[in-house]
Amino acid sequence: MKKHTLKLYSIALLSFGFTAAYGQSSTNSAGVESTGSGGTASSSVGQAVYTTNTGTSGSVAQGVQQPFEISVVTGLEKAKPINLEIAAFPNPTTDVLNLSIGNYNKQNLSYQIYTSTGKLLQSLKVNGAKTTINMSTFASGNYIIKVTDNVTTVKHFKIIKK
Repeated sequence: MKKHTLKLYSIALLSFGFTAAYGQSSTNSAGVESTGSGGTASSSVGQAVYTTNTGTSGSVAQGVQQPFEISVVTGLEKAKPINLEIAAFPNPTTDVLNLSIGNYNKQNLSYQIYTSTGKLLQSLKVNGAKTTINMSTFASGNYIIKVTDNVTTVKHFKIIKK
């Protein structure tokens, strides 16, 4: 009786192991794998289920074979590094906030102060490498300082006013 039970458990365990090994498979009517100097490509015809789910951050394709593409971009100029130095301090602040700007053309720069709900409170030009912003008239809370070059946002800061 013990030998019979042991054989039964062994067969059940082996059967489970073989079925778990084939977790992702499909029955296709045709398929091919092509190899060349540029790489390898494989394809299948007759795949039973294939769906694509798309969301705001991308898409996911469900199926047995998934494409993987590598693109090489040539003919571009070497990108120049951006040496932008903008700092807002002290943060948190009580009365005065300093906006320090280095390595950037300050002629077209301005700053805007917004509440945490997005209401514009103040918009002024940056007057040099160091601009002093009077925060004493603002209530305690969170503010957004946005530094812009004409209409392009260069940097924004979350500032806490005590």
